[in-house]
Amino acid sequence: MEEEQIPEELFVARSELRDSGIVDADDKIAADLYPLVTTLMEPRVIVQVEISGSHGVIPSGAVIGDDFIFTHESWPGDAESEYVPAEPETLVWALARMVDLHRDFTDGIDGDEEIVSTMGAFDDVVAHMETGRFEEPGAVAEAANAPTRLAEVLSQLNCMWRMTVAWKGTEAQATLGNGLAVSALAVWDCGIEGYWLREVPAEPVIDGQVDESSELRVRRTTAKELWRMITDLLPDGAQLAPAPQSQPTS
Repeated sequence: MEEEQIPEELFVARSELRDSGIVDADDKIAADLYPLVTTLMEPRVIVQVEISGSHGVIPSGAVIGDDFIFTHESWPGDAESEYVPAEPETLVWALARMVDLHRDFTDGIDGDEEIVSTMGAFDDVVAHMETGRFEEPGAVAEAANAPTRLAEVLSQLNCMWRMTVAWKGTEAQATLGNGLAVSALAVWDCGIEGYWLREVPAEPVIDGQVDESSELRVRRTTAKELWRMITDLLPDGAQLAPAPQSQPTS
């Protein structure tokens, strides 16, 4: 993009880019890729989605620039991502589809039901379930010294997903030392047990902030509420710091 001399250690990468048609023989980026490349170079908002399940952790998300929006998704075992242009009015739909947000399986959900435990007990429940030593949630809970309800809910776990949105906010909004504002949520998709929002530890979680003794509190929620929360994660125009201005040429 900057049209500078490519160093020798990147010659192999350059050849791969040429072979794939991303750059031409003069090292100019293909015109069709300019919207994507410029958006990746100067994003205004970045959305990261991490889906943890039987296939490991699958990263997806979106990148939002001044003029374009692109969503990206990966597949289990594949190091590459597929980037697709999106319109502002379809962004929430795209993010909801990434986490397979669907209508609740059961009616009359108790949205006030909570489970309180510790992160250590949660880890023990998951570890016991992975070994397959115990078949009944009650036996798992007893072995892990955890609430029986926690084991019942996790026995139906399809996946866990976390969605994090970061943007260059105003000075009053910045939540990180680099001036970034961040909003995030973490959810358990537990099949017939429904959706559970992890309220404590609250996202975003910083490295070293959580240990075995940290409180765990999850609350039963609905797909409708999660749709609203995904929408609220995204900043509006007033929350974004002014776009950087181009420097005049001398």
